[in-house]
Amino acid sequence: MMKRFFVSLVGFSLLSLYSAQPDELKALRKELESLKQGQSEIQKELQEIKALLRGRVAAPPPEPQNVVLSVKDDPFKGEKNAKITLVEFSDYQCPFCSRHSRDTLPQLEREYIASGKLKYVFRNFPIESIHPQAFKAHEAANCAAEQGKYWEMHDRLFADQKMLAPKDLPIHAQALGLDLPKFQQCVDSGKHASKIRSDLADGQKAGVQGTPTFFLGLTDPSDTKVKAARVIRGAQPYAAFKTAIAGLLAGQK
Repeated sequence: MMKRFFVSLVGFSLLSLYSAQPDELKALRKELESLKQGQSEIQKELQEIKALLRGRVAAPPPEPQNVVLSVKDDPFKGEKNAKITLVEFSDYQCPFCSRHSRDTLPQLEREYIASGKLKYVFRNFPIESIHPQAFKAHEAANCAAEQGKYWEMHDRLFADQKMLAPKDLPIHAQALGLDLPKFQQCVDSGKHASKIRSDLADGQKAGVQGTPTFFLGLTDPSDTKVKAARVIRGAQPYAAFKTAIAGLLAGQK
């Protein structure tokens, strides 16, 4: 049905070309390109869904029990001892993770992170079987962290997922004003690979099967670990996070 709809739109646009003026021709061409790009994005996301579903059993997995996550050496936004901690397991090549970064994270920043209510932790979970460029992108982000630009690199990688190949990573580094030789040496050395593998192992132990997956818990200022009280799976709307946070806080009263 989607293909027939797209073909009809293309046919209508082509017919319109015969009677259009030069400016209108440009507008129609632009519209046609936008439609093609939109269909490509939809197909990409459908392939992601199919790939993930193939690796799952028919019944939904049970909620993880007694999940305790270390946040000792992970990049985070917000106050270190904010009352609540949200841990994201994410993949830089995952379109759903990009959507969360683009649409939902800014709202969480405005409402909870900037106000000191939420500590937001990022952990690596590149799914190499379907995202072959993700692992090196995660290494690049950690290398950018060495020069104080982790979140800037995080935002760039999610904003342009067509630029994640190893040859593209120095372009991001240059745009951020990083020391390129130092950055490239870091990426080539693979020095952060063990950390990424450790995050993958922790995520799998916690029950992560797809990205993004989030664990929400209360912050213990005297500990570097967080016990998960809520789990949010997928690129959920901001309202889902707000409800989970409110529910966690209500349980403490």
